[in-house]
Amino acid sequence: MMLVIEDIALQNREAMILKWYEEVFPKAAAYIQQMGGNLEEAKEVFQESLIVCYEKLSTNSFFPEVSTEAYLIGIVKKRWLKYRSKSESNIRLEGLEITEEKTQKPLSGKLLQYLKESGERCMDLLQSFYYEKLTMRQLADRFGYANERSVTVQKYKCLEKVRDRVKQKSLAYEDFLD
Repeated sequence: MMLVIEDIALQNREAMILKWYEEVFPKAAAYIQQMGGNLEEAKEVFQESLIVCYEKLSTNSFFPEVSTEAYLIGIVKKRWLKYRSKSESNIRLEGLEITEEKTQKPLSGKLLQYLKESGERCMDLLQSFYYEKLTMRQLADRFGYANERSVTVQKYKCLEKVRDRVKQKSLAYEDFLD
């Protein structure tokens, strides 16, 4: 009797996976092609995504908030981004010659001076965002802004002050390295 139940479960699993290949793979392949990928990459990413999706759905405690198809496409999109960033970094590394060099350290003093010139409030805002990793909502609360959009605009203005100052001095990235 147990063997029959396992056979039925196996047939259902095969039917489900076949259905996903027929219905979801064309959409996934179209997305990956639109994002600059090819058919081989689409097959690889879809296969990985299919495994992740099946394993998640196999647990009796997981129920996606969207349709299974939408959930699988979401996994494909995330996997594609990971796949693409990994392959791009491999391509960049292939052409590099590995040599021991003295690594240049940023001259934080110069940069700090330009940040100070942008104003104490800007410096505090940028420090809270970049170093403390506060969200826009938290920044709005801390600095008294009406909403997240206001904080985003102010952060942009602060960065522009620093950029303008650097441009005025005709400085390049290398000027901030030791």
